[in-house]
Amino acid sequence: MEMDIHQILEHLPHRYPFLLVDRVVEMEVGKSIHAYKNVTINEPFFQGHFPHHPVLPGVLIMEALAQAAGILSFKTMEARPTEDSVFYFVSIDKCRFRRPVMPGDQLHLHVEISRRMKNIWKYQAVARVEGEVAAEAELMCARQELAA
Repeated sequence: MEMDIHQILEHLPHRYPFLLVDRVVEMEVGKSIHAYKNVTINEPFFQGHFPHHPVLPGVLIMEALAQAAGILSFKTMEARPTEDSVFYFVSIDKCRFRRPVMPGDQLHLHVEISRRMKNIWKYQAVARVEGEVAAEAELMCARQELAA
């Protein structure tokens, strides 16, 4: 299953400048997702990270992976984001950064659901550029209902 930006916006609460998924290439609902982000020099964080050698911050790579996981989770639950709940990061384990990601790269986001317990989801996540691992981690997120 593929998703364009309009479908992504229906399944994530994030918006510019914090939306970090441009397209879903493939998804097996309940199992895995392959999405990507086009990294461009126009991103506002490159003005300060680093002006002389722009590099995508590692925390944003993890966030992009988490957003891909969010799309997969919402599709798996057959739900869409609402103002009544939010997904929070619970943990990032075994996080490793293998290569820098720079403007002009296409960051491929590969996420698999490894476990689900009620409102807690655990994922195996890998970000690649041109087939080479840029970052990897075990992510855990929790869905929480917001107080009215």
